Amino acid sequence: MMNDKHKKRRSKKSLLLFLSIGLVFSGLWFSTTSTATFVKAYMLYKTGNVEAKDFSSKPKSPQIEIAEKPSKKETLNLEYPQKPEVGDLMGELLIPKLEASLPIIHGTDEDELEKGVGHFAQSVLPGENDNSVLSGHRDTVFRELGEIGKGDIFIVKTYAGTFTYKVRQVRIVDQDDRTVIVPKPKATLTVSTCYPFDYIGYAPERYILVADLISSK
Repeated sequence: MMNDKHKKRRSKKSLLLFLSIGLVFSGLWFSTTSTATFVKAYMLYKTGNVEAKDFSSKPKSPQIEIAEKPSKKETLNLEYPQKPEVGDLMGELLIPKLEASLPIIHGTDEDELEKGVGHFAQSVLPGENDNSVLSGHRDTVFRELGEIGKGDIFIVKTYAGTFTYKVRQVRIVDQDDRTVIVPKPKATLTVSTCYPFDYIGYAPERYILVADLISSK
């Protein structure tokens, strides 16, 4: 009777040992598989310890943001404190050869041209890169402009500074020639008036002086 009980105890111990060993190996296998990783991640996510992530086997490439190339500022190399309004007195044009000092008015309508030299409002302001265009009547402010030629000087004074230009080209063009106001690759002053100077009535041509900026203060 005692032998039977002893055998049963040994059988139970052997079974328990076998089960224990099986559980250990099962645990090791389980913890090293992707299934365990998924279960662990899921449990952490459900308990609020981590944010939801993509657990796909292939990692996604990081998103790279490419900054936009800044646009190039093409026209200005100085800033005026404020832009003039049409009709404003914006400076004066000095012509040393003629010993003349003429007011510059922003705009080229008849109202502005009656007051002085008009600045074409769609062109850049004096001293800035590109083409600044001035116009005046041949029988008032520009009565003697025909005496100005290549190599002569214009000085423009505005509240942004004093700008000296030297005439490099004299042109006579048709009244409808739009090349007078085209953009220029550098700071240029274009001065125009009606031509011929002694013409009776509305003159059909324009006398054009093209001058390059040589100094500024």
